Amino acid sequence: MAIKVTNTSIQEIKNSDRFEPRYHHVFNKFDEYENFSKFQILKFGDKRILKKITDGEHAGQTFVEEGVRFVKNSAVKDFTINLYDGFFITEEKHKQQKRSALKPLDILFTTVGHLGATAIVPEGFGEANINQNVVKIEIDNSFIDPYYLTAYLNGNTTKKQIAALFTGNIHSIITYPKIKNIRIIIPKEGFQKQVAKKYKKTIELDQKCHSILEKAQVIFYQRIAIDFSKIKKEKTFSVKLSDFAEDDLWTPAFSYPLYVNTLKAIQKKWQTVPLGEIATVKKGDEVGSDNYNKYLDKKDSDIPFNRTSDLVNYELDQFPDYYIPKEIYQDLKQDVKAGDVLFTKDGNVGMSAMFTKNDKAIVASGMVRLRLKAEAKKYNLTPEYLFIVLSLKETGIYPATRRTVIASTIPHLREERLKEFEIPILDKSSIDEITNLVKEAFELKDEKKKLIKEVREEIDSYFEI
Repeated sequence: MAIKVTNTSIQEIKNSDRFEPRYHHVFNKFDEYENFSKFQILKFGDKRILKKITDGEHAGQTFVEEGVRFVKNSAVKDFTINLYDGFFITEEKHKQQKRSALKPLDILFTTVGHLGATAIVPEGFGEANINQNVVKIEIDNSFIDPYYLTAYLNGNTTKKQIAALFTGNIHSIITYPKIKNIRIIIPKEGFQKQVAKKYKKTIELDQKCHSILEKAQVIFYQRIAIDFSKIKKEKTFSVKLSDFAEDDLWTPAFSYPLYVNTLKAIQKKWQTVPLGEIATVKKGDEVGSDNYNKYLDKKDSDIPFNRTSDLVNYELDQFPDYYIPKEIYQDLKQDVKAGDVLFTKDGNVGMSAMFTKNDKAIVASGMVRLRLKAEAKKYNLTPEYLFIVLSLKETGIYPATRRTVIASTIPHLREERLKEFEIPILDKSSIDEITNLVKEAFELKDEKKKLIKEVREEIDSYFEI
């Protein structure tokens, strides 16, 4: 790693009340830009940029199964918003929280957790609201392009500023004054348009991808031809003692009639096969926190380390919190490749994803890699069809919830239990149709990931801090 040298006057140290080399290196670099470059540099709080900034309500929320989308800070990742974390509030509560209601082209910026993760609210996002640990920012779009600004805020130039503001292991929170003091470099309009065009394209690709995946899910529901809404959600139930003799999992969820009767309805109409019969189940690895490198500290050769919280929108986050040395990646030999299905078994159990060509990552032990065996061919099964089955409530979430236990305080699904999932076998034409749609969708996701990587590299190479 190259040694960086910076000079700082005693007066500057007194004025800033900071004696950390990182702090002065970063902000001295901005001073150089202002003094010697053609770039205009403004603070984020400058009225020419910022129109309004607000966070969500600080009081606790009551969530409902359906309603207005509620975006937590954990759902905001660099460049994207998690669409499937499943939090909703009532329409009435949403109306009460008008100030934090989202609209297209609002910029979301996290103030806790993964600090400074930034994403734009796209067109067609629908009604939504936020919690207190993410702010929505309205800017003057006539002065600076919101897509460029979002990309800039996700780049090294901003992340190094945020890192310089904090020291030690304290719980960091980015306050309004800190956000408003972030320095924004205003490049030539041509560069803004270049970045904005690519970022817009990534959003279009992702929206098209999810539209196709939703179509594949609808086809599954149509072809399985079961009205799941008619299966009762009983609040109280009893279990025969003889049933406990057959099963060795004595939890209320395992015997919950909704889950049990859903499986019975499927098996009454379709053949099913245990997941363990048609797929290998291999869990990820723990590499030890001593080996974690944060984004700004990583080497170019370091490999993303994806935990369960880094599985969003049916894919692995391109820019997770931690990275691992290449040597560890090579030693682990995880054997995860494009087309493998991923499924979370710890924490937020039951999330699914597919590994794509542009993914290169170490998968943490909270996830498993599913790969079809040769036996799957006799059922005409494909990885894409398996992904759709596991992505759905009745065939993926319910089986996972039935078999999940609380280990200490963390929900946990053992690999052996995962192998018990019953996979419904639809007719070959339906499986083929679903497969082709999912393939098309993940090709779009792969193209999106390639473009996002280009956007970030262009930002980071344009402004050297």
